[in-house]
Amino acid sequence: MIEQAASLEPSGQPPPELRIYVNRNLRMGTIRAIGFDMDYTLARYHRERMEEVAHRLTLEKLVARGYPAELRALRYDPSFVIRGLTVDKQNGNILKLDRHNHACRVFHGRRRLTSEERRETYQRERISFTPPRFALIDTLFSLPEMCLFADLVDMLDRPGHGMPTSDLARIFDDTRECIDEAHRDDTLKSLIKADLPHFVDRDPLLGRTLHKLRSAGKKLFLLTNSYWDYTKEVMSYLLDGDLPEYPEWQRYFDIVIVGAKKPDFFVTQAPFVELDEAGQALEAPVEKLEKGHIYQGGNLRELERLGGAGGEEVLYVGDHIYGDILRSKKASLWRTALVVEELEDEIAKTRAHAVEFDRLVALEEERRRLDDLTNLQRQQLGAFEKTHGSEEARALPEFIHLKAQRDEAKRALLRVGETIDRLEGQLDAVFNPNWGMVFKEGPENSRFGAQVEDYACLYTSRVSTFLGYSAYQYFRSPRDLMAHERDRVRPCPDESEVTPELRRAAEG
Repeated sequence: MIEQAASLEPSGQPPPELRIYVNRNLRMGTIRAIGFDMDYTLARYHRERMEEVAHRLTLEKLVARGYPAELRALRYDPSFVIRGLTVDKQNGNILKLDRHNHACRVFHGRRRLTSEERRETYQRERISFTPPRFALIDTLFSLPEMCLFADLVDMLDRPGHGMPTSDLARIFDDTRECIDEAHRDDTLKSLIKADLPHFVDRDPLLGRTLHKLRSAGKKLFLLTNSYWDYTKEVMSYLLDGDLPEYPEWQRYFDIVIVGAKKPDFFVTQAPFVELDEAGQALEAPVEKLEKGHIYQGGNLRELERLGGAGGEEVLYVGDHIYGDILRSKKASLWRTALVVEELEDEIAKTRAHAVEFDRLVALEEERRRLDDLTNLQRQQLGAFEKTHGSEEARALPEFIHLKAQRDEAKRALLRVGETIDRLEGQLDAVFNPNWGMVFKEGPENSRFGAQVEDYACLYTSRVSTFLGYSAYQYFRSPRDLMAHERDRVRPCPDESEVTPELRRAAEG
């Protein structure tokens, strides 16, 4: 898959899995500086290995807080969770929302709620799916905590569970605090540093991509929440010696900022602190951000002032829809590119099942047509009754014939609906049996898909996809279509399927 990034299809484009997709026009020729997050952006992890270790360390920390020792028997289930879900801390539920914030799928622990339970909980009143009651799972780092929370909810529901609290929100917060602690106190990162090839996927095209952007005159900067001791180990593994022009990874970057504390970096006024090679703070105030130096903390305004580029001249590339993309978008004029690792897999599976997806589209069109037809027939039957009276109309041959047509159309509508449900279930299982696709929920975009569309100027699966494009590329978004524009090729429902004789009879 990686090796394809440097090759083009006959159309002149990279293969679909390795393309850059555009939500908002962006001229690379006007971009002077490109910033990169590190974790899950420049550094791609072997996800299941990483998540399994984070899950195990979190279990140990929960047990140390008084949770039952039997938690140690729990095993991480990567097939249960996907990015973009929402946790209802109050009820112990995990939800998948569509772009309209409709709760389409809900699990309580590992049990899927019935349609009736889901409607009773989330459709009786307007709900704002925001903190503190709801937690958004929009980063890959959060998947283990969501899986563990589901298992803890199941345990709490069992008699004699031994849990130190029955407060579901407290259980979720404890889980999040423990997984954050595992990242923060070096218990997780020390294991990764000790065996980087086991945990980190080294993209052989990354160095060439960064070199191409630098050669076009772009200033590159690293902006990561990871601290120096971890950053230098990972970046050295990714880039050191990859190209003869860059014997050390730092030479790729004009500015290196660690411990940035995003998303606060975009909204606070924290100062920059310069570090020595050992990661110790230097006392001198930072008056300029220089190549070959290491900085910690800081804030967006000072980065623009001291770094020599700002506003729409900056493109920031990250993987976290909130911490990297949404906050930078709301706090600045920076352009944004979101790295969504799952995109490669979703596109590959969608292409492999193109026939089924085309059939689904055709079935949905047929359902709309039958809906229109049965509604028209109902209206015509009503016209018969209004004109002739209910009893007399129902005895008319024309009425009987039209009613038979409508009954057949309703049966066909039911069959099409059942076929759609069955096919959607089969396609869901291709992606994730519990949640389906990351970017979609039924015919709608998922909430995560909508956020990608709303906040990311560009999105792609990995940084090295930029290698397949000119450093001066004009990324053009497709034309936006409103519902009435998409519908213009579909014939409007009319009475063409009703005979003139029936029409005349209905009109009296």
